[in-house]
Amino acid sequence: AVAHLIPYIEAEKLRTGATSKGKIVVATVKGDVHDIGKNIVGVVLGCNGYDVVDLGVMVPCDKILNAAREHGAQAIGLSGLITPSLEEMSHVAAEMQRQGFADGKSIPLLIGGATTSRAHTAIKIAPHYGGPVIYVPDASRAVGVVTKLLSEGQAESYAAEVAADYDKLRAQHAQKKGVAMVSLNQARANPFKWNADPAYVPPKPAQLGIHAFDIDLAELVDYIDWGPFFQTWDLAGSYPKILHDDIVGETARELKSDAEVMLARMVAEQDTNPWIKARAVFGLFPANAVGDDIEIYADEDRRDVLMTWHGLRQQHERPAGKPNYCLADVVAGKESGVADYVGAFAVTAGLGIEARLAAYERSHDDYHSIMLKSLADRFAEAAAEWLHARVRKEFWAYAADETLSCDDLIKEAYRGIRPAPGYPACPDHTVKGELFKLLDAPARADMHLTESFAMSPAAAVSGFYFAHPDAHYFAVSKIGRDQLEDWAKRTGMTVAEAEKWLAPLL
Repeated sequence: AVAHLIPYIEAEKLRTGATSKGKIVVATVKGDVHDIGKNIVGVVLGCNGYDVVDLGVMVPCDKILNAAREHGAQAIGLSGLITPSLEEMSHVAAEMQRQGFADGKSIPLLIGGATTSRAHTAIKIAPHYGGPVIYVPDASRAVGVVTKLLSEGQAESYAAEVAADYDKLRAQHAQKKGVAMVSLNQARANPFKWNADPAYVPPKPAQLGIHAFDIDLAELVDYIDWGPFFQTWDLAGSYPKILHDDIVGETARELKSDAEVMLARMVAEQDTNPWIKARAVFGLFPANAVGDDIEIYADEDRRDVLMTWHGLRQQHERPAGKPNYCLADVVAGKESGVADYVGAFAVTAGLGIEARLAAYERSHDDYHSIMLKSLADRFAEAAAEWLHARVRKEFWAYAADETLSCDDLIKEAYRGIRPAPGYPACPDHTVKGELFKLLDAPARADMHLTESFAMSPAAAVSGFYFAHPDAHYFAVSKIGRDQLEDWAKRTGMTVAEAEKWLAPLL
C-alpha cells in the first residue's frame, strides 16, 4: 500500500526542500503488454525519493533511449513477461552501446520481469553493453540496487562486483556439460504411443465447432487461485499459509482483505457499472497427428485443414522406458484412420479495464490500479479453469460425471490438459497467431496479439485442449540444430526467424 504514501512524501519534499535522489526511466519493452511488476517497482522507487518516468507498455527501443536523454535519466529499467521480450532487451542493450550510453559516466541498465533471470542477464544481455547491467529479481531489491548504482561512493565497486559475478556465471556456463541430447530421428523413434492401450477410443465432442460467450464474474470467484496473486505483489509463501506467516502474514492479510473488497464490487457492479468484462471463445475440432504436427480440420471429412500446429519434441536423452514427448503424440495419427479431436481456446477478463485504470492514474492511485490489474489476471486464469471444466463435462463431455473441488482443479486432478503457447510443453509463441485466426478471437472475443505475440488485453489466457487420459504436462527443454531446421522448414520460416522465436530452447 505504499502508493497511499505518495501525497505525503511529495508534501514532505516541498516542506523540507528535499530533492530527487535520481531519475529512472522504466518501460515494458516492445511487443509486451504486462506491467504490474514494473508498476510496483515504480511505486517503491518513487516512495524512496526517486523520480520515475514510466513510459508504459509496448515501448520501442528508440522511445526508451530518447526519453532517457530527454529526462537526463541516471538509469534505465526494462521489464517483460513473455520470452520474446528477452531478445528485445538484448536489442536495447546493444543500442545503448551503439548510441554511447556506456561512454563517460555510463547509464546503468536494470533488467526485470517474470522470464528474466540472473543467468540470462549475464549470458545474453550484459555482453551487449559496456555499462552496468543489473538483474533485479523483485521490487523489494530495486531500491538497494539503484541506491548503490547512483551513489558516488558505491557505484564503481558495486558495478565491478556484479560484473565479476557475471563473468563467473558466463565461465560456468561455458564449462557446463550440456544435457545429453539425441538426434531428432532418435527422439522421433521414441514417442509416447497414443494407442498403447488398445481399448482406447478417442472421445468425440458432444458439440463440435466454435462457441463464444460472456462470462458472469460471479461464476469465476470460486475458481480463483490466490497463490499467484501474492507472488505478483512480491510476497513469498504458499497460499493459504502465507496469511499466517511470521514475517509477511499481516501484510498478506491486509492485501487479501483489500482485494476481496474490490472483487466484491467488481462482481456486484458488472451489469450497472462494469470494472471489467470476461469473455471466452473456444472450438472443438476433428484432428489427427501427422508426425510431430497436428492437422485441425473443418469437419469430419478431414480434408479441409483449418490449421496445422507444428510441434516441438523433447530431444534430451531419456531414461529407459521414458518417451521423448511431443504434444502431437497424444492425438491419433492420420495414418491410423482413427478419428480424433482437439480443442483451442482464448479467454480474457480485461475487456473495458482501461476506463477504471485511467481514473486511478488521474488520481495518482497506483495501489488500486495495480490491485485491479492483479485481480483481472486472477479472473482470467479462473475463466480458463472454469471453461476447461465446462468443456470436459459439457461440450466435449468426456468427463460428464466429473465432481472435483476447486482445490482439485488447481492441482489439475482431472483428465486432459490445456497447454498454453509460451509454456514448457508448447514453447512456441508464434502458434498464437494461427490459434487466434482459427477462433477468430479478435472478432469473437475482442482479443488481439502484439508483434511479439503477447495477448491484449493483458489479462488473458489461450491454449489447446487435449483429452487423452495419459496426456500430461512436460518440458520440451533444449532442442538440437536438426530440430530447429526441421521446424523452420515445416513452419515456412527461415532458420534465422526460427532461431529468434525459439532462442530459449537453443
